[in-house]
Amino acid sequence: MGVNIEWGKETLAEYADKLGGRPALAVSFADFPFSAEDPGLVTAAAEQVRQEGGTLLLTLEPHEGLAMVTDDRVDELAAMLARFNTNGVPVIVRFAHEMNGSWYPWGQQPGEYIQAFRRMADAVHRAAPGSAMMWAPNYAGGYPFSGGVHEALPGSAGFADLDTTGDGVLTSFDDPYGPYYPGDDAVDWVGMSLYHWGSTYPWGESEMPEEGKFANQLTGTYDGENGDDSMLPDFYADYGVGHGKPLAIPETAALVTDDIGTLRTLNIKRAWWEQVFDPAVHERFPQLKMVNWFEWNKVEPEVGAAVDWTVAEDPAVRSEFTAALPDWYRFAEEPDDCGEQLS
Repeated sequence: MGVNIEWGKETLAEYADKLGGRPALAVSFADFPFSAEDPGLVTAAAEQVRQEGGTLLLTLEPHEGLAMVTDDRVDELAAMLARFNTNGVPVIVRFAHEMNGSWYPWGQQPGEYIQAFRRMADAVHRAAPGSAMMWAPNYAGGYPFSGGVHEALPGSAGFADLDTTGDGVLTSFDDPYGPYYPGDDAVDWVGMSLYHWGSTYPWGESEMPEEGKFANQLTGTYDGENGDDSMLPDFYADYGVGHGKPLAIPETAALVTDDIGTLRTLNIKRAWWEQVFDPAVHERFPQLKMVNWFEWNKVEPEVGAAVDWTVAEDPAVRSEFTAALPDWYRFAEEPDDCGEQLS
């Protein structure tokens, strides 16, 4: 049981008090290579994890491009992680997530992406054995996400690798995951963020999730309004089972805008967490080892409005959410009094 916390708004201890338990994971984001302020912010997040217990899930975003992921930079990262590990903070690195999308500078470049991921994995595994690497593509409904700034076009580098059907174009029939997989030796965890963004185009309405949506997205059988998602690969079977990797949901929540009223807000959020907490999910997906809730209220450009993703902010929602937490969800144990303060 983990959380994507809004670090500047509340501390991990304050969130744990509201939740009634210490999150086993806390998610932090940073540019890579680090911007000037990133080392301090990441270290501050790691220090909160050291005090509260659990693991830091560090999401690294190479906004300057994959060519900037050099040996020197990954060695510096690994040294930082080793220092965290020595002082009682395990780290999972989610590097360049959603690499199969067309909206990030690292997107749809399979060769360059795999090379950068493996370079980072080599350094982390060698120098920071208390850390691990997570490979986390975007849920492939809508693949190949045509029209994005970084869309792979015929003739571009790596296009042939993405054209798994060999027909000269990228379509929903091409494999949206396999061309980006860095290899079992480099990957410790696989992950996929699964949100309920609504059910009908343009995907920004506050709507009740369809029955079974969470499990169906995980297995590639969700038949949404697009009508073609049911052709997707079974991500859980292919990577959780087939590659024998623990599987994470690094981010999840249900879309609710601020203007729909208290009762409707609660109903939508409850309907989503009931799917995630369904005992059948625990029984059906034993490789599912991590779920992190996205605890932010933020403006989403795709919606053009503020979206309240939170489950712990409002007391009424929080009360029902915490009561619904399954007994098979594990929280962080109270940390031992060991390790030096990170600064």
